[in-house]
Amino acid sequence: MSHPEVPTVRLRPEIVALPAYRQGNPASEDAFKLSSNENAYEPLPSVLAAIDGVRSINRYPDAAASALRHALAARHGVTEDEVHVGAGSVSLLAQLISAAAGPGDEVVYAWRSFEAYPGLVTVAGATSVRVPNTENGAHDLDAMAAAVTPRTRVLLVCSPNNPTGAVVTADRFEAFLSRMPSDVLVLLDEAYIEFVRDPAAVNGIPLLARYANLVVLRTFSKAYGLAGLRVGYAVGPAAVLNAARSTAIPLSVTAHATVAALASLAAEPELLDRVEQIVRLRERVTEALSDQGWRLPATQANFVWLPTAADTERASAVLTEHGIVARAFAGEGIRISIGEPESVGKLLKATGEIVQTLTGEHPARR
Repeated sequence: MSHPEVPTVRLRPEIVALPAYRQGNPASEDAFKLSSNENAYEPLPSVLAAIDGVRSINRYPDAAASALRHALAARHGVTEDEVHVGAGSVSLLAQLISAAAGPGDEVVYAWRSFEAYPGLVTVAGATSVRVPNTENGAHDLDAMAAAVTPRTRVLLVCSPNNPTGAVVTADRFEAFLSRMPSDVLVLLDEAYIEFVRDPAAVNGIPLLARYANLVVLRTFSKAYGLAGLRVGYAVGPAAVLNAARSTAIPLSVTAHATVAALASLAAEPELLDRVEQIVRLRERVTEALSDQGWRLPATQANFVWLPTAADTERASAVLTEHGIVARAFAGEGIRISIGEPESVGKLLKATGEIVQTLTGEHPARR
């Protein structure tokens, strides 16, 4: 059966024109997949055992993820109503944006930042307001504050920023919050916070008691290595999270996901030791890249950003030739996850070749 490329049923034109979210490219057997910011460590045996113990797949999961919410509330010193669990933090972003913004409303965010943001805003029917990053890949909070209008309903801040790795500092973020109208929802996306070692970086949870328009989002996908199970959480005012719960697809967080998250919290010291190993490897990679002559944003995430600009397509091809699958953003740069230690040799051989071909005052060259 063949169908016309242009649908005959009435669809929202902005959705038809919207590119689907593009996952990081897969890798062949002899290549390293460094395109999706995944945790390269295999799951802990204790987590696998907990997943294997789930036998009631003929039953629906607990829609409220009650046990996990209880554990997270105790951890962060809030009530269970101030915690909301979703199928990854991106699903929570979708719920919160849809709860606060619709047609005629604006959502402000830095650009480039997490590539799902534009699509989430469009699906909600709202309008994106993109504020360019600073030269070092960081959020320009002053420009973002200046972009707020009476139509602004949501403001997204990603720290560390995906894909540049730059953090927002605590003092600048709190000064920024103090400038926000109290009826504008501020979403602080902290998907990579466990990898942060900069003492000046923002930590959103302690700020919740002082700002009733702030929600903090975190995930088990990165540091905890549960990307394939899709579980994240939001912490914030109960009234705001109740509105998000009203927009959620029911029963989207599986029993396997909640059990694995609880088992991961129980095994946190072991998991965070793995995070420390990733951070050390990140420092080794960034130092080596700097020695090669690269000018990089200071990353606090589990990836590095090469601002290759017009040379991005060619640089991506060189990485692929060397068995490195990275995430290229045409005309802007390349995000490379910190993966297996065995990947570093191939990565640095490729980047050493690339940097030598960059000419003149290239933004990626020191």
